[in-house]
Amino acid sequence: MEGNLPQHQCHPASTAVDKDDLVIPIIDFEPFLNGTPADKHEVAMSVVGAFKSSGFLYLKDHGIPPSVVSRVFGSSGRFFARPQDQKDGLCWTTPQANRGYVKTGLEKLSTPDDVSGDSRTTPDLKETIEIGREGVEGHPNRWPDHLDDEGKDFKEVMLSFFDMCKSLHQEVMRAIALGMNLPEHFFDSYVDAGDNNLRLLHYPSVHKKVFEQDPSQVRAGEHSDYGSITLLFQDRRGGLQARSPRGTFVDVTPIADTVVINAGDLLARWSNDTIKSTRHRVVEPPKVPGEEHDSDIYPDRYSIAYFCNPNMNQFIEAIPGTYGEDICPAKYPGITAGDYLVQRLTATI
Repeated sequence: MEGNLPQHQCHPASTAVDKDDLVIPIIDFEPFLNGTPADKHEVAMSVVGAFKSSGFLYLKDHGIPPSVVSRVFGSSGRFFARPQDQKDGLCWTTPQANRGYVKTGLEKLSTPDDVSGDSRTTPDLKETIEIGREGVEGHPNRWPDHLDDEGKDFKEVMLSFFDMCKSLHQEVMRAIALGMNLPEHFFDSYVDAGDNNLRLLHYPSVHKKVFEQDPSQVRAGEHSDYGSITLLFQDRRGGLQARSPRGTFVDVTPIADTVVINAGDLLARWSNDTIKSTRHRVVEPPKVPGEEHDSDIYPDRYSIAYFCNPNMNQFIEAIPGTYGEDICPAKYPGITAGDYLVQRLTATI
């Protein structure tokens, strides 16, 4: 009978990537944000299913307007176009702070333990600026607001965006909780401080001979992320690749008005490895069809990563339901989120 039919038919997922046994869905998040309990549960199961199978998903209708994302990209581009001495004056200091500017050639994401035991000595071809939670004693953000009006606008834009991403992080963690048969707000007290990092990235244009002369050269080395989840906003250039179960690298192609979300190592550890933290990298991007540029030059690429973490003082150990006599033992000792992240960051620079 018509009266027994659900009022809203929820179809939260379609497939964006399906290659070499790596399947990455596009998940419509609007039914989780505004739908019925049944809608929320269906989206939550799709989210956790993606994290268990590939560690990656695309999220659409996630609540952050495209106009806001465009404004952030524009402000980021203007920051990286500043004179080098201005950027160097805002330099990154310590893993404990993890705030400030890192110039091209300083960071090497692949460490000796990361690539089949072989050390990659070539630094990544990118420059970045890290923005952490505002107001942390002893660890101020390195803002350009003292330089000019554009610097003041940069701070305003990034603080507003930081808060939007923090809210999305909380909602995705609620989806993960429901999808793991936990109370929806299980993670709230673990992530409410917003001890996250907004990273703006600029990959400068590169002549193709750079990659031809050094096969190990990449724009960002093969790595897995460190925290709970990462929100990644891509421009249209491409170049992001994820490692498939077959050991190949598969393109995670930009899709307009979506955010790519991947699980990090701490969430995998927290879930007793029921959730995957998939390795990925950024390589020379494909040429953009119809675009006018020197065919021997790979154009600039910009991206925005929001690295989500548990509160730094939270003790992280296996989530209930991921271990036990009928499943498997807890694989990892407990550790505070702050200690874990500092250990990982120390290895990159």
